[in-house]
Amino acid sequence: MTDSNENIQMITGDPKKAIVKLAIPMMISMLLIMLYNIADSIWVSGLGADALAAIGFITPLFMVLVGLGNGIGAGANSLIARHIGAKNYDEANNAALHAILLCIIISVISTAVMLIFMRQLLEMMGAGETIEYAVSYGNIVFGALFIFVYSGVASAIFRSEGDMRRATIAIAVTAVMNIILDPVFIYVLNMGIVGAAWATVFSATLSCIVMSYWIWGKKDLYLDLSPKNFHFEGKMVLDELQVAIPSTLENIVFSILAIIINGMLVVVAGTTAVAVYTASMRIVQLAMIPLLGIGTAVLTVAGVAYGAHNSENLKTAHSYSIKLGFVLSIAIGIVMYVFSSQIATLFAYTSASASMAPEIATAISILTLFVLAIPHGIMSAMMFQGVGKGIYSLIITLLRSLIFECICSYVFCFVFGWGVIGIYAGLVLGCFLGGVFGYVWAKLYVRKYQRIWDSH
Repeated sequence: MTDSNENIQMITGDPKKAIVKLAIPMMISMLLIMLYNIADSIWVSGLGADALAAIGFITPLFMVLVGLGNGIGAGANSLIARHIGAKNYDEANNAALHAILLCIIISVISTAVMLIFMRQLLEMMGAGETIEYAVSYGNIVFGALFIFVYSGVASAIFRSEGDMRRATIAIAVTAVMNIILDPVFIYVLNMGIVGAAWATVFSATLSCIVMSYWIWGKKDLYLDLSPKNFHFEGKMVLDELQVAIPSTLENIVFSILAIIINGMLVVVAGTTAVAVYTASMRIVQLAMIPLLGIGTAVLTVAGVAYGAHNSENLKTAHSYSIKLGFVLSIAIGIVMYVFSSQIATLFAYTSASASMAPEIATAISILTLFVLAIPHGIMSAMMFQGVGKGIYSLIITLLRSLIFECICSYVFCFVFGWGVIGIYAGLVLGCFLGGVFGYVWAKLYVRKYQRIWDSH
């Protein structure tokens, strides 16, 4: 229990130190996830364009459902952290057990729905000639959906008590094993795309076994997840869903934004502009990993502070995360801007794509400002998730992405006549304005509870 006690002391102590200690392993975890996704695509691409396209059709469906698991994890993380802050050990245990119950229920329902309607969904998405590949892959990963949802929830349980080391190890196990098993299953055992699916399932299963051993075998967590500690509370389910559902919907919002921006780009400059935007946004997503790591840390620290009615720690967690985020954004932005031409060549290394290099470099240069416009909004949204106000986080995302970014992009592109550059500029300004709204709302929220708690 020594490590567990140290973790609890860390997340209930200095919020600045806690954010840094929690954020660094989370950044590593996200990089590992990105690496294993890239490796998966590289190995499958050796089977041909149809196999790779099949993965492309399955991935959005899979990510929505896994995203729901991550949303349950975020809800559990928030609720457990609040109970730890309030020193309510029994309720913290019960919250974790409720998250696992939700994980089981949602996995069973989602698996049944996907296995029944997957082919129809793929046909609607235009899978065409790749549909048999996609169904073969999908039957396996959706059949084992519980493994992936449980992995997200179990990892969140470790994060909720500040144990980022083991949460990171579990993700590392998945990433490393998937990279090793992919070529073995696909090529050595000659299983093709089915092998890629089984490699993904087996690597995630191993990670789940490791985490389950720590939870129920070794039993050295701060939390005690013995079945005897479970007693059903409808309110607890609702509390977790209040973060889980909005968190899942935010992923859908980002997908809708991408569709709208792609549509504008096609109208103004054709499909090449979409390819340029897709390539440049991959770099932006990579640059956002440190910010998402800090945001995930804020979720835990803010939850603990809220549960403890510690307004000073809540205020510090919010403001410090934004300052740290801006410092990292400036550093990352400088690298993106200075090396934009070199980065662009990564996506334009063949004769067919070489002509895109200057456009990609220009896009990256402008979207450097997008990275700078993110921190105050994302940290405010994650703070709201931490205190259990997932709907507030969703509202910030809706305003930023579907209103400010879309409207600004449309106005700059079509009304002002700036074309593609106007769309990029609109994304930057919209992101900044949405972030300002979220920042002001979060500040007022913290100030409100500071008055209430200080008066008691």
